[in-house]
Amino acid sequence: MLERQGTVRRQANADQPANVDDAVGWGSDVAAQMLRRLGIAYIALNPGASYRGLHDSLVNHLGNAAPEMLMCLHEEHAVAIAQGYAKATGTPMAVALHSNVGLMHGSMAIFNAWCDRQPMMIIGATGPVDAALRRPWIDWLHTAQDQGALVRNFVKWDDQPGSIDAIPESLLRAHQQTASAPHGPTYVCLDAALQEAEASADFAFPDPARFAPPPAPAPDPDALAEAARLIGEARKPLFLFGRGGLSAAEWDARVALVERTGGRMMTDLKTRSVVPTDHPAHVGQPFNKLGKDGRAALREADVIVSIGWVDLGGVLRQAFGADPVPAKIVHAGLDMLLHNGWGKETFQLPPVDVPMLADPDRTVSGLLALLPERAAAAAPAPSAEPATHTPGETVNLADVATVLAAAVGDTPVTFAALCRGWPTQLWPFAEPLSYLGKDGGGGVGSGPGLVIGAALALKGSGRLTVGIIGDGDCLMSINALWTAARYQIPALIIVGNNRSYYNDELHQEGVARHRGRDPANRWIGQTIDHPAPDIAKLADGQGVESAGPIRDHAALAAAIERGVATVLAGRPFVIDVHIDPGHGRELTESMAERSLASAS
Repeated sequence: MLERQGTVRRQANADQPANVDDAVGWGSDVAAQMLRRLGIAYIALNPGASYRGLHDSLVNHLGNAAPEMLMCLHEEHAVAIAQGYAKATGTPMAVALHSNVGLMHGSMAIFNAWCDRQPMMIIGATGPVDAALRRPWIDWLHTAQDQGALVRNFVKWDDQPGSIDAIPESLLRAHQQTASAPHGPTYVCLDAALQEAEASADFAFPDPARFAPPPAPAPDPDALAEAARLIGEARKPLFLFGRGGLSAAEWDARVALVERTGGRMMTDLKTRSVVPTDHPAHVGQPFNKLGKDGRAALREADVIVSIGWVDLGGVLRQAFGADPVPAKIVHAGLDMLLHNGWGKETFQLPPVDVPMLADPDRTVSGLLALLPERAAAAAPAPSAEPATHTPGETVNLADVATVLAAAVGDTPVTFAALCRGWPTQLWPFAEPLSYLGKDGGGGVGSGPGLVIGAALALKGSGRLTVGIIGDGDCLMSINALWTAARYQIPALIIVGNNRSYYNDELHQEGVARHRGRDPANRWIGQTIDHPAPDIAKLADGQGVESAGPIRDHAALAAAIERGVATVLAGRPFVIDVHIDPGHGRELTESMAERSLASAS
């Protein structure tokens, strides 16, 4: 069982305060109490004076439990940990960000969570709004006229309550908004003076049960009936599964829909695992960029059913170019409700014949209720034999996958992050928690925090949380590892270290080829080498056990065996694997080269 919200299970017993004051006496006590009453288990933070009142309330009033503080060394990591937690549970935790400066530090990670449609409650703070109460210099620097404006374009809702009495409603609404589909972060800014103002001794708290988030919207019955008619009459229906719920019942319903209609299905790597990728009806592998098999399946389909798919217009463009799409298109999802015009995570506007502004999983169950079994549904061709791998002279990600599979045995694995080039054909996604999806916004440096947050959520579940991340991603946020060490969060982080921002090398090669210049210069300004940072030593410096740099097959096997054992024993572990930077080049198409070619 996953840890449920509100469970009091301290991550660091040494952080248990003495002489806790149960009485509600201050504005910040009201805010802290509301977080507990809303069932928030954890609050990730980097300390800041703007919320010193709230910090005191979390420690000396709540006893640092429900929520428990998780101290981080950077605000960006705090937000990423909350995002990883949400990806593994579907429920929000809290983050505290210090004033405008902490909010700016955390803003990239907030953008990731926004694009990923993950819930979290962000509690900010500002210096006293009343200028007469500001300390010289620092309080003026850390006070903003409208602090929420910094992130308003990529949070779902924000507020700054003006009195202690207004705090409960503000936090209730923030929770209601973030926990309602479609999800997204919410931000509540607490005036420092308000936190430190005295509260009434008999302060009355509202009952959170009466302010619960509503159920996700169901599809319109007429649209659902039309979609079912099109699917029922289709010869080659193709289902594109994107965002979806975590439950086994929702997983089984998606598979049943495909099997019942004799259709095929596709997934990509933007979202979590939602169907078994080794199912006979699954087209190819989950992808970053549409491949030959997926392109053929889209062009052959007579009805394309998009269920929570991210960037439907983009995948259709990859398959059909500028040509009209001949297939009928059904699309169900809720993203439109969050499109605000500031960002272009709306993606290309797709042609849709039956639009449904509805929860993807409620759409699946509705279609199943209307679609009878096909008496003679054509069974998909059996999948090919499981992929195998023969090690070569150098170490690569396929070697990592093969050795890791042998080391974990029957232990269930959750991949909280996968870097580009991971061989999904060697490791099919067989259950809802097999893979948690990408970071949402493409913000490099998210990987360590996402993995730690997921591992926090899955701690004690019997699952092994693994993150396969790139060296650039790791190095940008390597001090997030300190939080894993401090709270003994059992995550296995394997760094596929090619000593380069390799994806950008491919971009530069594509540009050079397009311009008739020398592509051999692509590495300049891209390689992380001469010297290569010693990631294992950097992990050791954060208090995390590690191995590396690993350069040969024997050392890889020993390191992964040790790493798996360490994480199963309840401690984090990092493995720095020096992989062949050119491995998989034949499978990796330069996005820049493709886009330049299409533009010309």
